[in-house]
Amino acid sequence: MRTELLDYDLPEELIAKRPLAERDASRLLVLDRGEIAHRRVRELPELLPEGALLVVNDTRVRRARVFGVRRASGGKVELLLLGRHAEREGADGSEVWEALGRSSKPLRVGVLIDAGKLACEVLERREDGTLLLAVTAPDSVEDLLEREGRVPIPPYLGREDDADDITRYQTVYAQRTGSVAAPTAGLHLTPELLAAVGRRGVEVGRLELEVGLGTFRPVVVDDLSEHVMHEEHFRVDQALSAQIAAARGRGRPVVAVGTTVVRALESAADPAAPGLVLPQSTATRLLIQPGYAFRIVDALLTNFHQPKSTLLALVAAFAGEDAMRAAYQAALAERYRFLSFGDAMWLPRRAS
Repeated sequence: MRTELLDYDLPEELIAKRPLAERDASRLLVLDRGEIAHRRVRELPELLPEGALLVVNDTRVRRARVFGVRRASGGKVELLLLGRHAEREGADGSEVWEALGRSSKPLRVGVLIDAGKLACEVLERREDGTLLLAVTAPDSVEDLLEREGRVPIPPYLGREDDADDITRYQTVYAQRTGSVAAPTAGLHLTPELLAAVGRRGVEVGRLELEVGLGTFRPVVVDDLSEHVMHEEHFRVDQALSAQIAAARGRGRPVVAVGTTVVRALESAADPAAPGLVLPQSTATRLLIQPGYAFRIVDALLTNFHQPKSTLLALVAAFAGEDAMRAAYQAALAERYRFLSFGDAMWLPRRAS
């Protein structure tokens, strides 16, 4: 797909800088068989067929952003700790972490950084711009980040994180920490909405996809097929596999809350059993664009995505390119709120 086909003009004032006071008060653009309607997220239970399976990504966002200084010069450094290499250990027993770093001068191998109670040494600079750091802390690095790290809200919000982001840039059902960005479609869901879903006879299934560096990687190639997707780890367990099989058995749809759920489920598809998934804990580089044949997901709740993004390509593949463009044009005309803290779309998959 030509990347230019995913471009559109997004006015700055339509980027939602903060969430609404009520999670489920966001607007919901419904795109069904080419028809567009305007509703609210709290009406989602009415759109879900009885007996459907609603799948959420229950990853928890790491408070991964820290500020420090170079030990030698005092120069300022900002780090985003992406994840620990559990199989590696520093020479002194320190933890080894993958990170992004920003500084006025390049962070070369051997540079020492003090970031509050964290002490870091650059072990390696990779071709993709990431760093490997040896990190020491009074206790585990993960525990220290949970107490003292900053919330890694997207840079396009144009503001610093604050106390509200600790809870609002996190789904209400988040469990194990592993992501550096939220699965944002899930930010709309509340305990009350999920209870209403249950009363309609809709099951809720859970998986985990650790949202990682790919979230921060813009598409810079003209042909989307040449874009290199960053690897993201996901887990689909036996319980979810059984739930999907049961939904298929009763002829009910599998509904994904967010593009991360789509990527995980489609990556876990059983090649020998159409419509089913294999339990697994592995990584995916799956790039979904128009022409992709969906195997698992029947309907999708998703936010409005950035121009020229792989997430927008996934929506185009799911809804159809023309339908996607019509929906985005309608959302812009109706002054919907865009991106992570913005409004949402509901779309059953188009007929093949």
